[in-house]
Amino acid sequence: MNSITPPRIKKPRETGLTMLIDKGYPIRYFQDVIESFSEHIDFVKFGWGTSLVTKQIQEKIEILNQNGIDFCMGGTLFEKFYQKNCLDSYKAFLNKHHCQHVEISNGTIPLANSEKAKYIEDFSQDFCVFSEVGLKDVSKSEHMPPREWIRCIKEDLVAGANKVITEAREGGTSGICRSNGELRFGLIDEIIHSGIDIDRVVFEAPTKSLQTFFIKSVGYHCNLANIAFSDVIALETLRLGLRSDTFFMDHLNEESYA
Repeated sequence: MNSITPPRIKKPRETGLTMLIDKGYPIRYFQDVIESFSEHIDFVKFGWGTSLVTKQIQEKIEILNQNGIDFCMGGTLFEKFYQKNCLDSYKAFLNKHHCQHVEISNGTIPLANSEKAKYIEDFSQDFCVFSEVGLKDVSKSEHMPPREWIRCIKEDLVAGANKVITEAREGGTSGICRSNGELRFGLIDEIIHSGIDIDRVVFEAPTKSLQTFFIKSVGYHCNLANIAFSDVIALETLRLGLRSDTFFMDHLNEESYA
């Protein structure tokens, strides 16, 4: 951009990803955001099962295609099709909409991670897989120790996941967060220092405080998901040190942007 900001890697990119979550927004608002800020958006996730009840889902997909933005359906939709024993129908649904990416999770259903890994391996034959680690139930999530998170992330990557998403829900109230929105700092520190390739981890960060923490801890190149449609530019300014929260970061020495 210029000498005062880090030279952001251009799209398509594998690091510094920004993934928005569509909660079922009206088509005109959706189109306005995508067309206005496409250079800053890498993916859009159609949250949970909204793609099944969104009347204009194909129109939204066409808008994304026209603007060079990839997309996937929420992992909860995979879980619903799994629970109904209809995964062949799910694959047909994905193919109908020409999906290249799929999210596979077990945040709601009682599916062991080792079993989830088998589905990752299966789906990775035809799709680029984002897996998700972490539970949506707050009480169960808080009893999931860091070593289990790390084991599951590694297992998913070995099974064929292109990237692993850490659960935080759309409000930042579960998974890597406590019910009050506070980040589980010890957990994140252990993940960051576990030896896992951090460029293959995507942190759900729906709030400014979470976004700021990950940018400061991992760098401007961290992968962030569940970003609100209204926060695209705000997040980009955080990455570039153009906001008070990250103003004093030594971004000019960030090798990931060289």
